Amino acid sequence: MDHVDDTGPADEEAHARVEGDQRPDGDEASVEGDAWDDGLIARRATEGTAPPKAPVRGATSGGPPAPLAYDGPLRSRLDALRELVGLSRARLDNQTLAEAARVLDEATARRKLSGQHTVVAIAGATGSGKSQLFNTLAGVPISETGVRRPTTAAPIACSWSDGAATLIDRLGIPGRLRRRPLQSAEAEAQLRGLVLIDLPDHDSAAVQHREHVDRVLKLVDAVIWVVDPEKYADAALHERYLRPMAGHAEVMFVVLNQIDRLPAEVTEQILDDLRRLLDEDGIALGEYDEPGATVLALSALTGDGVADLREVLGKFVAERGAAARRVSADVDAAAADLRPVYAAGQGVGLSEQAREEFSDRLAHAVGATAAGEAAERAWLRGANRACGTPWLRLWRWYHDRGGPQTGSLPVRPATDAEATARQRVEQAVRTVSDQAAAELPTPWAQAVREAAVRGSQGLSESLDELAGQAGLPSGRPPRPGWWPLAVLAQASMTLLQIVGGLWLAGQIAGLLTPNLGVPVLLMLCGIVGGPLVEWSCRLAARGPARRYGQEAERQLREAAASCGRARVLDPVAAELLRYREVREQYGRIAGVGVGR
Repeated sequence: MDHVDDTGPADEEAHARVEGDQRPDGDEASVEGDAWDDGLIARRATEGTAPPKAPVRGATSGGPPAPLAYDGPLRSRLDALRELVGLSRARLDNQTLAEAARVLDEATARRKLSGQHTVVAIAGATGSGKSQLFNTLAGVPISETGVRRPTTAAPIACSWSDGAATLIDRLGIPGRLRRRPLQSAEAEAQLRGLVLIDLPDHDSAAVQHREHVDRVLKLVDAVIWVVDPEKYADAALHERYLRPMAGHAEVMFVVLNQIDRLPAEVTEQILDDLRRLLDEDGIALGEYDEPGATVLALSALTGDGVADLREVLGKFVAERGAAARRVSADVDAAAADLRPVYAAGQGVGLSEQAREEFSDRLAHAVGATAAGEAAERAWLRGANRACGTPWLRLWRWYHDRGGPQTGSLPVRPATDAEATARQRVEQAVRTVSDQAAAELPTPWAQAVREAAVRGSQGLSESLDELAGQAGLPSGRPPRPGWWPLAVLAQASMTLLQIVGGLWLAGQIAGLLTPNLGVPVLLMLCGIVGGPLVEWSCRLAARGPARRYGQEAERQLREAAASCGRARVLDPVAAELLRYREVREQYGRIAGVGVGR
């Protein structure tokens, strides 16, 4: 693996020209008080033996450069992304959030650094001539060029003004690989604020070189892609770099180098084909004053077209907006990567109908309808006991003795009934969790189902306990106002039977004057009136009994629904609320709606 030495042959020649102010003994500590205090070891030189002139510092004079400032919309998007990551850490794995977290970290780090400088990387394939273009822009052979491949083994930085040391530190470029350009005052003023980085070949056979490229490309403010007529359509370039960075078109330059080898008409044909490929990659082109990538053709060897690049690059740097646009594009890319885990279909959440169906299933599982019917029958039995004939009540007492108490409900269901009820509860929980998670992205759907499953643990036992406690309304069954009158009428009918019977018995015994009509009539009235009163009471008792049963069913339904809501629906609703919160944040980041 090739490595860049502290000073190569080309560097030594450059140092001889640009470092004429160094002391003979080469003591680098002697220049710590020099005007160039940003750690750059190469200095601007003047012709002849005259001492170097004081550099023009521009906006950075008198102190460190002002930090980068993000505008309101970008700050809002970054805040939303930070909130989104914080809310999602308990639901999404770190790998899913890794890129968004990196964007936040890099945006924060870049904001603290100079806003007066623009860091631009020159990237290209082996033999594309990017290092030659780097040297041409700098006006001095800083980066080594030659036929040996790969030539550039590590990133090299060149700064056109002071105050860029911390920016270059962020890129991990050591002091020995930092340079200053050798240019006229006019040329330097044109690119003041530019920090140009020459990267290793992105298709280098050395893995370390490609790692340098991938690392630095994530940190710079803009990129100049240098392509040559032979490899401008290289699939590795388009698939690995250009296509994934399509959203960064506004901070991207695509330069066709080595046009000195081509006729003019061939150059135009290649440019047209290059634009077509970029369009297929999804890269917007900055033509007709529209934002997008700048496409140029030049020859770094002859200098043809370099002035155009210098002019465009100068305007780009003077705008001081590349860093913010790069951060905004990074946020866009992070939002696009996160869209599958935040963007859902329409109708997310539990409808009122789904909640009611869940409550109905729980009520069915706990036997609310059967409990209401049993309560109704129990009320009717009580009415029949109170209003029935004594002889019928006596017969019923004899028939029911030794059996379960009249009107009571079984406290514990049978084993098979318990199993069936448990299955119904589990089915109800699965159904409502599937309905709640139907339109959610996979991680949030899984979180909703897990919340429902956790809440369902012990739900069947709680419902069984409720069935025992709320099977019948508390207290004695209410008695309608006509009930005492019916009891009195039934007692009167019984009394008539007894009086008539005793009267007849007295006549038979000769104790009373014989007169069969009156006692027989009294007995008939009692015998016919007793069942008639009982039948009338039974008809009159249907309404109160039905209301009593409905009240018992309602209480059990409400108890089951309350238990299901507390254990299942509320945790599910909490997960849905968390999803809505992160979806709102995602909408702020993406700038679009992501469903209701």
